[in-house]
Amino acid sequence: MAQPTDTLRDQLRPMFLCPEDAMALDVLGRTDAAVLVPLYLDDGELHAVFTKRREDMRRHPGEISFPGGRHEHGEIDLVATALREAQEEIGLPPDGVEIVGALQPTPTIATGYAVYPFVGLIEPGRVWTLSPREVAEVLELPLSQLRAGYRRQRLLRRGVPIRTDTYVVGDHLIWGATARILADLLDRIDARPAGE
Repeated sequence: MAQPTDTLRDQLRPMFLCPEDAMALDVLGRTDAAVLVPLYLDDGELHAVFTKRREDMRRHPGEISFPGGRHEHGEIDLVATALREAQEEIGLPPDGVEIVGALQPTPTIATGYAVYPFVGLIEPGRVWTLSPREVAEVLELPLSQLRAGYRRQRLLRRGVPIRTDTYVVGDHLIWGATARILADLLDRIDARPAGE
């Protein structure tokens, strides 16, 4: 990868959990799953890559998430799951990602997944190849806009009102497990000592 990414990698790596340590953590959930949290630096600002699921999906229709999915039998580990899913969903090749660490695993309340997030650096300016079955759109959002879009709000989930953390950028709403993962990411990056 290019020199600026080498420097960024060295700055980011200490902020995150070691992937092996993260995979050893237990989290409530019947099914292990993994997501990739792709980050890139563009014009001096970190951006995160999300997918917007198709509206006709059976689970989480139209929701915004990081690329990822269920761990499959025979996969080496959950990092391999995250990389496979990112390739399947948005055409991001595994050799185009440098894993720099992991975030705290989180459960999904309604679907019973234990989601293990892995942070990977990618180059900016990628051309995405969307899975026609799953992905409606790829969103590349600056962390500053995500941070500014934080709010706690009331949502209806299956007819039940819930009060939850959300991130809103334009007309894009991020909530649920993805919002919890994003909060962990932002907290870790914001905790970086000044001058780094």
